[in-house]
Amino acid sequence: MDGYRAIDADGHIMEHPMEIKQYLETPFDRLTWTTFSMFPSVDGFVRGFSRPGEEDDPDPQRWLAFLDRCGIKETYLYPSTGLACGLIQDREWAVALARAYNRWIHEKFMRASPRLKAVAIIPVQDIPAAVAELRRAVTEFGMAGAVLPSVTVFDKRYGHSDYDPLFAEAERLGCGLAIHGTVSQRLGIDSSDNFFKTQALEHPLGQLIQFTDMIADGVFERFPGLRVAFLEAGAGWVPYMMDRLDEGYERRGKRWCKALRKKPSEYVRSGNLFFSCEVGERTLPYALNIVGEEALFFASDFPHERRRGQFESDIDTLLAREDITDQQKEKILYRNAERFYSGK
Repeated sequence: MDGYRAIDADGHIMEHPMEIKQYLETPFDRLTWTTFSMFPSVDGFVRGFSRPGEEDDPDPQRWLAFLDRCGIKETYLYPSTGLACGLIQDREWAVALARAYNRWIHEKFMRASPRLKAVAIIPVQDIPAAVAELRRAVTEFGMAGAVLPSVTVFDKRYGHSDYDPLFAEAERLGCGLAIHGTVSQRLGIDSSDNFFKTQALEHPLGQLIQFTDMIADGVFERFPGLRVAFLEAGAGWVPYMMDRLDEGYERRGKRWCKALRKKPSEYVRSGNLFFSCEVGERTLPYALNIVGEEALFFASDFPHERRRGQFESDIDTLLAREDITDQQKEKILYRNAERFYSGK
């Protein structure tokens, strides 16, 4: 497959508290950050051991160099420690930090190059403020949408009607919302002392819970134009959950899923749900067939947890696969991400 086009649907920045502090508004601009963290911990592990001795903090120039080496047109940048924003218990601080972070990433990365896109952090602790911040991020900063943390401090998951104003605004704006894993708390695995186990489970578990909740409680029935992506858990789990939810719907749907007008799998295949896949997933052909060719896209996850050379071989690995077609590769690498982020 010659002359491929590629979009990175999920890259990451590394937060700089002293830089973000410059954008904090009163009264939080008077706080100091030499000891305490801005964001809660995603789990209890030190993440730097995955790449000892390597640069783990790409600035805009390093990000652009990475895109050039990989032949990637553009990337959509997500937070790192900011993925734990849903664990912030102080609502006023959650609002202030989201506003400061969004200004910071816009000034530092988006202004550096149109190839460096960004998604916003929004304070899901305060829905009216989250709606306002999503609107500001999209209309004033030109962001592609927002990240929804897969784990929050609340017992109300994203299927709850309290979040409807946020989904209505995203649908009105035509922007995407992406649910991203990472946090291990409140999932029953935060007592582990083994990072291999924690990392294997914390990404998919949070997304499985939110995916099930949003479908069963009728989010995609109420908001048929809402585009939602599930990031960094692979795609192999999706066919399994489609079958499992369909079976449950056939047996118990009339009582427990009164908001639904069709089988759960039909919402998944509606064209508005997206999933990042791994280039080496053995179940990828199966997922493409069951979930749909329009639903899966490529994400680098750069610069997290791997050495640079491993990232740079990802696209070649996908292109070399003989069990998926060139048309499928083009959709995974480019068209599906373009549609999720721009609606085209």
